[in-house]
Amino acid sequence: MRFQSRAARRRRGTPLWAYLTALVVLPLLGVVALTGAIVRIAVDEAGSAARSEAAIGALARLHAARSAVVREIVPTLTLVIVDNPDNAALVGPDKDLLLGLREAARGLLLDSRALTDQVLDEFEAGSLAAPAVAAATRRLAWVRAAADGNNADAIALYQDFMSLAEDLTGAQRRAARAAAAEQAPVVTMAATRDVQLLAEVATLASRLVPEFIGAQLLGESSAEHADWEDSWSDYVHATEDLAELSQPPLADRWREIASSPQVVAVDGVLSEHADGAAAATLSVPQLIDLVNQGTGRDALLTDLLGSAVREAQTLSTADRETATGRRNLLLSVAFGLVVVAVAGAVLVGRTVSRALGLLADQAAQISQGRLVDITTSGPREARTVSAALAATVAGLRRIQAQAGAMTRGDLTAPVLAEPLPGPLGELLHASVEQLVDSVREREELQTALAHQAAHDPLTDLPNRTQARTLTVSALHRGRRAGSMTGLLFVDLDGFKAVNDRHGHATGDTVLRVIADRLRAALRPGDVVCRLGGDEFVVLVEGVTDERDLVELAERLIGTVSRPIRRSGADLRVGASVGIAVTQDAGVDADVLFAEADAAVYRAKERGRGRVELFDEALRAQLSAHAEMETALAAGLAGGEFEVHYQPVLDLNSGRLDGFEALVRWNRPGVGLVPPNDFIPVAESSKLICDLDRWVLHEATRQVAEWRAADPAAAGLTVAVNVSGRHLADPRVVRDVTEALLASGLPPELLIVEVTETVLVNEPAAYGHLVALRELGVAVAIDDFGTGYTSIGQLSGMPVDTLKIDRSFISSGTSGHAELVALVISAAHTFGLTVIAEGVEEESQLQWLREQRCDFAQGYLLSRPLPAAAAGDAWRAALAPTS
Repeated sequence: MRFQSRAARRRRGTPLWAYLTALVVLPLLGVVALTGAIVRIAVDEAGSAARSEAAIGALARLHAARSAVVREIVPTLTLVIVDNPDNAALVGPDKDLLLGLREAARGLLLDSRALTDQVLDEFEAGSLAAPAVAAATRRLAWVRAAADGNNADAIALYQDFMSLAEDLTGAQRRAARAAAAEQAPVVTMAATRDVQLLAEVATLASRLVPEFIGAQLLGESSAEHADWEDSWSDYVHATEDLAELSQPPLADRWREIASSPQVVAVDGVLSEHADGAAAATLSVPQLIDLVNQGTGRDALLTDLLGSAVREAQTLSTADRETATGRRNLLLSVAFGLVVVAVAGAVLVGRTVSRALGLLADQAAQISQGRLVDITTSGPREARTVSAALAATVAGLRRIQAQAGAMTRGDLTAPVLAEPLPGPLGELLHASVEQLVDSVREREELQTALAHQAAHDPLTDLPNRTQARTLTVSALHRGRRAGSMTGLLFVDLDGFKAVNDRHGHATGDTVLRVIADRLRAALRPGDVVCRLGGDEFVVLVEGVTDERDLVELAERLIGTVSRPIRRSGADLRVGASVGIAVTQDAGVDADVLFAEADAAVYRAKERGRGRVELFDEALRAQLSAHAEMETALAAGLAGGEFEVHYQPVLDLNSGRLDGFEALVRWNRPGVGLVPPNDFIPVAESSKLICDLDRWVLHEATRQVAEWRAADPAAAGLTVAVNVSGRHLADPRVVRDVTEALLASGLPPELLIVEVTETVLVNEPAAYGHLVALRELGVAVAIDDFGTGYTSIGQLSGMPVDTLKIDRSFISSGTSGHAELVALVISAAHTFGLTVIAEGVEEESQLQWLREQRCDFAQGYLLSRPLPAAAAGDAWRAALAPTS
């Protein structure tokens, strides 16, 4: 028993999954540990770069605060000295000079304090410089209060101000040391060092003039005189250190500043007094001039320091982003490796364990004498064992069969002649798929596409979105400056004809030429944008007279109208221009665009190639349009719309084929509103989509209701007009599908009517019509002959029916009659049916029958009817005749 137990234990052994787990987990632990260490380094680098960036920013803001505080010293001391009768000897007996000096100092002090307050207020709580700034703010309030009080001590005030400035200087230097202490690439460290050097020079320079003037006003023998001489010495050494600047642009700029009039003048005066060459006290005008020159010099040095700060912050930001990107990449790669390894281990473990378990079970059965069929599965080694075991089973079966034959005495049995299989079997299914998931590196961060997102790709002009953004900014600037802003809407005349005749490539060339011409015709500061298609706008700021805009518009028309040479031919397009000008601060960009659009629309109505200025008449028109749009929205919500149905007659059978659904607005207090009054308003907004959607649901519901009420109406069709805006909307196919599902109307009984211009002007419409036809919905071109579609294009269009416009039916001219006959014949050639609209006379109906027109509708047959009357009409028309 003990032997059997040990044998059983040896047979059991360690399971396969334990080996596979160890094989996967141990290397993964090493990968994770190594990745963690590298990621930690990247995190530290990113943190160091962020702290360096924050320290440099704090340095710049502290410098601004300290400079602002120092600027208060001279006017404060001047007022204290001038207002104190005991100090009259310092400024002389000239009362006018004394009064002028007092007023100048008071104005300068107010400006300096306002600047200081602004700079201190901009510090964020919790920032690196916040504690120093908070302390400086409290101390500055105390010093100001002392200066504004009676009997202020000039020397004490001077010392308090300089002590306060020294505190801020100390905080500034601590920020510089903090930035330099962070680990960063050599270039970034050099840029940080440049900031330290320039900050030191700017700091010393800004305090030289106040210290010098303090020494002048408070006495050459005072301690203040020694302070400014020490500062002058430090300043000289600091400027010598600027020879170590690492960035050539900063070094070049410093040399320019060092030779500038302000620096030469200020350093000359201070140098003479520091060297003892000029011992005399400067006069008040000389001191004022020195202050002004010092302010200019400080501004130049502050600007230079700002450039160095921006460059250092840019480098620190780049270091931080690089470290962060490296960290993210490492994490992604490590995560991918873990996922692939675990998935591979699970897959391999399941495959191998399942195959070996099945093989073990079959082997146990064979060992017990049952010759079972061997299933070949799993990896190659398991398949090899299974094949060998299967060959053994086959041999055993053959031996068994041979033994049975011999036992029965059947020595002639064919099995006895069969050879036994050899020890090697044919390998079956020798291939083992090996699954290896390759880890893809993360996609590189996409480069900024701001320019492409804001500009038209064809002309490189600002696009519609950017045009609106520019207009909003221009209106804000105009409000602040109290000036008018003008918008010129330029709509090309004749461009579509050139595009259709010569092709899109030529059309694109024309648009690029026009864009270049418009750009060249504008003054600096004016902007031309392309809204799309053949529409441009010109934004003009600082308008003083509307006549200037009219003259500019006429020049633009002239420059656009010049012929364009292309492939040996002169191409000509024109332009109509609508002008809108802001008259008050309440006009926003959308209103300005709408006004310019209305003006150019009127220009085109009045003959093209002209200029129209938006006026009160157009404003009234826009107001009426807006009022109508609001009423339309309310009408849709309030159920004020209804559908009328105009019968369509089958000219071959003389029977009613179906109806065209026509929307009608029964406006409370007004009555039925003519469609021509509200349909254009709806089409100019998204309301037309809501209106189309409602008509689709109502018309399909009504026809489905008629079909359910009477089997005779089972074949009734209904045609619904769908606007171009709705047909271009990605939701149009879903809207039609939902209407059909809600009503239960078969798709083949719905006809969607569209105009020719939709197929020409809305590229997305074509694909949507194809999708609708795939649903089983028929498509008809409404008012055929009034647009730009040629007969030859019909074969390639996703349409089933042509509806000939009523103007051709009612014309009566031989030319129109021949054209209608040609259209009917061509449509039939292309497998299309034809509906004639506007049939009002019996002779027209008879002639259409002779021309083999398929269907007709018009007042001769029936006017559009309300739903109830239309129901009576189809019941009468479809009623069986006795």
